[in-house]
Amino acid sequence: MVSRLVPNKWLKTNVLRKHRDVARHIPETRLYNRSVLARMLNQYGRVVMKPCIGTGGHGAVLIYKEGSGYTVHHREKIIRRVSFGTMLAMVERIRHRRAYLVQRGIVLARISGRPVDYRVKLLRRHGKWFTKAIVGKLAKPGLFVTNICRGGTLLRANDALRRSLSVAAIAKKHEMNRLSYQSMEMLVRAFPGIDMLGFDYGIDMQGRIWLLEVNTQPH
Repeated sequence: MVSRLVPNKWLKTNVLRKHRDVARHIPETRLYNRSVLARMLNQYGRVVMKPCIGTGGHGAVLIYKEGSGYTVHHREKIIRRVSFGTMLAMVERIRHRRAYLVQRGIVLARISGRPVDYRVKLLRRHGKWFTKAIVGKLAKPGLFVTNICRGGTLLRANDALRRSLSVAAIAKKHEMNRLSYQSMEMLVRAFPGIDMLGFDYGIDMQGRIWLLEVNTQPH
């Protein structure tokens, strides 16, 4: 049986926001328009924009306020301290009329200055769900996305947690796994036919876990 594909990130986010415990781990996420981008940059100082439909970190943009201007990080390029109008023009070129999300930018814990996040992969076999893997993903130098297809490095979750935060790895892994199963139950009810899920988590410098994205056909 082929697992159902649900590519739209906005649909999945809206389902998960209905679960109070899961919702408090989701950074504020909105559909892009100029006023939403302006408001979230003023509120948080840092946002990540990504296509509603897309994988592998393609099209992702990190934008943050820096002094009186805005810095835009897309792929390997970092353009610093541009005006709001110039930043918007860059966003529109990258977006190319595609539907985009604006998500509060979380400053992730790092290893040697490179952000690290985590993938929890769940599979369903013979009607039962199980955890296939919990791994860390370390961004390639110069990038803010951690995707392996973008040059990221796969790490054992225990090692990534110890090296980035010096925390009790077992407790953090347990919490990510628990959130994944809560989320899975919501998603399966909303989208019958899903048999695999990949949950991407970030952990900030204070050790708080954030659910960044969910994939229905994770690699």
